[in-house]
Amino acid sequence: MPAATDKSITSKKRKSTKENGISSKRRAVAENESAASTTKIQQLEDQISESRKYYNNIATLIFMLSENGTGSNPNLAVAVSLCRVFSRLIAGGDLTEPERAAENEKVLVAWLKERCREYERLLVSIIRQSDASSQVTALTLAMRLLNGRATHISGENTDAWTSGLFRNIFEAVIEARDGQALRSEFLEKFLKPYEDVTYYTFLQVAEYAASARSTEILETLVTILSTCDTIPAADHKFTSFHSKTSKSNKKLNSVNSYKKRAQDAWLALLRNNLSQPLRKTLLRIMVHHIEPWFTRPELLMDFLTDSYNVGGATSLLALSGLFYLMQEKNLDYPQFYPKLYSLLNADLLHSKHRSRFFRLLNTFLASTHLPATLVASFIKRLSRLALNAPPAAIVAIVPFIYNLFKEHPTCTFMLHRVIRNEETKAEIESEGMHDPFDPEESDPDRTNAIESSLWEIESLQSHYHPNVASIARIISEQFTKMSYNLEDFLDYTYQGMLQAELGTEEKPLKRIPVVEYQIPKRIFTDRLLEEDGGVDSAPGSLLRSLWEFS
Repeated sequence: MPAATDKSITSKKRKSTKENGISSKRRAVAENESAASTTKIQQLEDQISESRKYYNNIATLIFMLSENGTGSNPNLAVAVSLCRVFSRLIAGGDLTEPERAAENEKVLVAWLKERCREYERLLVSIIRQSDASSQVTALTLAMRLLNGRATHISGENTDAWTSGLFRNIFEAVIEARDGQALRSEFLEKFLKPYEDVTYYTFLQVAEYAASARSTEILETLVTILSTCDTIPAADHKFTSFHSKTSKSNKKLNSVNSYKKRAQDAWLALLRNNLSQPLRKTLLRIMVHHIEPWFTRPELLMDFLTDSYNVGGATSLLALSGLFYLMQEKNLDYPQFYPKLYSLLNADLLHSKHRSRFFRLLNTFLASTHLPATLVASFIKRLSRLALNAPPAAIVAIVPFIYNLFKEHPTCTFMLHRVIRNEETKAEIESEGMHDPFDPEESDPDRTNAIESSLWEIESLQSHYHPNVASIARIISEQFTKMSYNLEDFLDYTYQGMLQAELGTEEKPLKRIPVVEYQIPKRIFTDRLLEEDGGVDSAPGSLLRSLWEFS
């Protein structure tokens, strides 16, 4: 006898089969509709190519591109077809009004121009509002149309770039919603390969950043300009162009004009309402990405001096650019060393920019023409800060001070000063000496540091970390070494200390460390309890003497 059949399972299977059938039918219908739509688009395009009487098909295609008039849900097949249509019309001269043209010819040309502008507006709208794939496609089509305009329409060789289509494309790329992929496409496919695109991008950035912009927009502009990091040499020949007509543009083929556009773009950015993090970002790339573009680096003076006066990490980052102007362009900054002295604080030695600061400070104090009182103030301030500094900073401070003593031997009185007055000597030996150094004085020439001593470094010779204690002893030894290479000490970190201690090879202990010289029999009581077998007169433990237990 056959087994009973589960009706619910049977109904589910039939329902599933039915649904699959409906799904397959819908898929087939959708594919047929897509094929029909593609055929219709191609038919309309072919008719436009055949005869002028079908030019109304252009309006039909524009309506099909975006039925709601925006770029939110575009038909990309129509967009590509329209790009081919307008490219042929532009190349054939149909968008250029001939001389002594009849009235109906003028009306036709005006109508075609208006339809082309309508198509361009839709492309820009797609770039701004659509999904990532549509944005990239619209950008490619818009740049192709731009190339055709600049190449074939007289009078638009420059206008299409400066005030026409490219301006709209640039602003749409900057302001596009979720446009990371779009901007990456613009940078990789157009900005980097083509020098005329770079030139006109500089021009657009200078005009666009002249008005106050949001921090997000400014960050995007910085990213775009930072990508242009290839500074042309004086004898550079421009050969890579997106538009063939750019070869005849004398300004674009001039290195000075090219750098002038980049300079104006960076200046417009630097003068905008920059946030503190963005200002730090600009200062980090100042020397390598910004200053080489400037034909007049002194224009950076206001930005750098303002950043230098902010204080903290911002001042540290401004040092490189400011010193470049002082060294190369003879910038006069009379309060440079007092301001530099004020940057020496406890926060500096814990900052991630500490190594960068010490490299610059080594350069700033290298001149033998600096007064001894000034150098002594820096030595004393660093010594005082070393008392509370992390070991990674101390191991850089001590060799740095050693090098300063070698370069400025008149400061060695801070190491050893002979007191010839016997009464003064006896008074110091019995009562000690007051440190004449004034840590609150902001002027390094008036701190009396030259009258002080480096007792702080001597105290570091008893530091808990053996590496710090060892390196601090070089101040007490004979100065036989010419100088220390500061780079060997700047990258010393806590991580390096741990790796040295926890290396692959286990270090043998020279002696077993002990906590107490007498090992107690009890920790929390001074005597043995009676139930433990009697009374013990051994001394109480160290732990018992440190805490009170109720």
